[in-house]
Amino acid sequence: MVADLMNDVGAVRALWVKRARLGPMDPTDQVEMVPNMGIRGNADQGGSRQVTVIQEEVFDVLEDALGPRVDPAMRRANVMVRGLDLRESRGKILHLGDCRILLGGETVPCERMDEALEGLRDALRPEWRGGCFGRVLSGGRVRIGDPARLAEGGEVPV
Repeated sequence: MVADLMNDVGAVRALWVKRARLGPMDPTDQVEMVPNMGIRGNADQGGSRQVTVIQEEVFDVLEDALGPRVDPAMRRANVMVRGLDLRESRGKILHLGDCRILLGGETVPCERMDEALEGLRDALRPEWRGGCFGRVLSGGRVRIGDPARLAEGGEVPV
């Protein structure tokens, strides 16, 4: 089970920027988070879904189930972490380096997943495997290898 592999502190393992709505996901070594906007240069700005996050461990399991063609970029998320359990994380704060993201809920897999690989949508449905989304509370640079951790939300500025 994916949750059995989780720790209190994880790490950022991959980053992507989506340059246009429905456009390709460009891998990058670092991104700049902007409070209440999202990732600089990303198509999704403002609103509640400024940043999307997935777990690397989920893709280890999916590769066993669907084969080696499963690429985490198919999920179309911005950040991949390892060592954190994102299930039921609504209302928690995700710390990525010095940045803080208020997690708003589960990113439900859509039909685009099956366009990328048949069966991926159903494989991502259970246990928040599709990841989560959030709003940037405090910005700065996030790099591959930065520490990642979850904290309770508490009082969060709007």
